[in-house]
Amino acid sequence: MNIEELFEKAEGRRKTAEYADAVKLYKSALSAYRKMADLPGVLDSVLALGDTLRASGEFAAAKAFYEEGLGLAEALEDRYAEADALVGLGLSIRALGDWKRAMQAVNMAEKIYISIEDRHGEAFALWARAGTYRIKGDVKKAVETFRLALDRFRALKDSTGMAYSYCGLGGSSRVANKFDDSEKYYKMANRMFGRLKDRFGLAYSYCGLGNGRRMKGDYKGALDYFKKAGVLYKKIGDRVSYSYTLWSEGTTYKMQGKLDKADGSFKESAEFFRQTKDPRGDIYCILARGEIDYLKGNVKKAKGSFTKGLDQAKGYGFKLEAGYASRLLKGFDKGKGFPVNLP
Repeated sequence: MNIEELFEKAEGRRKTAEYADAVKLYKSALSAYRKMADLPGVLDSVLALGDTLRASGEFAAAKAFYEEGLGLAEALEDRYAEADALVGLGLSIRALGDWKRAMQAVNMAEKIYISIEDRHGEAFALWARAGTYRIKGDVKKAVETFRLALDRFRALKDSTGMAYSYCGLGGSSRVANKFDDSEKYYKMANRMFGRLKDRFGLAYSYCGLGNGRRMKGDYKGALDYFKKAGVLYKKIGDRVSYSYTLWSEGTTYKMQGKLDKADGSFKESAEFFRQTKDPRGDIYCILARGEIDYLKGNVKKAKGSFTKGLDQAKGYGFKLEAGYASRLLKGFDKGKGFPVNLP
C-alpha cells in the first residue's frame, strides 16, 4: 500500500468514527511523509491527526499536532491549512479550559477564511466561536452565533454543518432553560445525523435528547437516550463526550433518589474527565459529588465540594458553572432545594 492509499484508508476510518484505527493509519502515513521530507504530506497528516484526536477527546495531543501544523502551514504559505490549524487549535485549548485564547485563535482563523473567500471555513469558524461563547457562559451570544452559523451552513447546503449547529442550539437553549426549543433542535439534528449515517453526531444528539427528557422530569426516557448515546460513544472511543453522558446519567439517578447508582456514574465520569484534562467536566463532577454527600448527610464535605467547585469555575472564568456552584451554596445555607436538576 502506498502512502496515498494509506492516507485515504485513514480518512475512511475517520469518516466512520473509527478513531483509534484512523490515528494508527495517519501516524504510519506521517512517518512515511517525514522520511521522504514531503512537507505538504506531513502537513495534511498532522492536521488530520489533530482533528481525529480532538474528536476522540485527546485534547492535549491534538493541540500539539495543530501547533506543528500551524508552523508548517505558515512556512509553506498555505493559508487554508493555517486557518484550519488555528480553528482546531482553538477548539482543543477551549476544551482544556482556556476559552480566551481559543476565541483569539478562532477569530484569527475567521479573518483568514474571509480573506481567501472560503465560505465553508467562515461558517465553521462561526460555529467554533458560538461554542466558545457557551463555554465562557455567554449563553445569549452562543445562541445568536449558532443561528448565524446555521444560516451560513444552510446557504452552503452543508447538512453536516447544519446538524452540528442544531446540536449547539440544543445545548445552549437547554442552559437558557428553554427546554422545548432544546428538544426541537436536538430532534432535527438527530434526524439529519441518521440520514448522514454520522455515528458521532447521532450519539451527540441522543445525549441532548436525554437531557431534554431529564429537564422535563421524564427520567426513564432520559436514561433510554443516555444508554443509546453511551453505546455509540464506547464504540467510537470518545471518552469526553461519554463522560458528559455519564454525568447526565448520574444526575438522572440522583433525581430519582438512586444515590449509589448516581455516585457510581459520577465516579466513572470524573475519572474520564481527569484523564482528558477537561476542567469544566471536573467542576460538574465536584458539584455532583457534593450533592450526593449532602443527600447522604455528610454536610461538611458537601459544603467543601461546592466551595471548591465555585473557586475552580471562577478561576477559569466559567460564568455558567460559577452560577451553578453559587446556587448550590445558597441552597446549602437555606437547607433546602436538593437534589438540584442542573441543565
